[in-house]
Amino acid sequence: MKPDLLEILRCPVCRGELKLTSTRTDGPEIVEGNLACPACHVDYPIHEGIPDLLPPDERD
Repeated sequence: MKPDLLEILRCPVCRGELKLTSTRTDGPEIVEGNLACPACHVDYPIHEGIPDLLPPDERD
């Protein structure tokens, strides 16, 4: 995931801004990490560069 994407991504639950925490990068790309919504306290994992933006009740 490119960090610039954070400018347009919003929480699917409340449409709030997301905060990025990266745990592994490859150059400028975020490979592993987390997007968190401070407004509704929902976390969205980033795995292999892809953010999982499904609401928690719709994830496997």
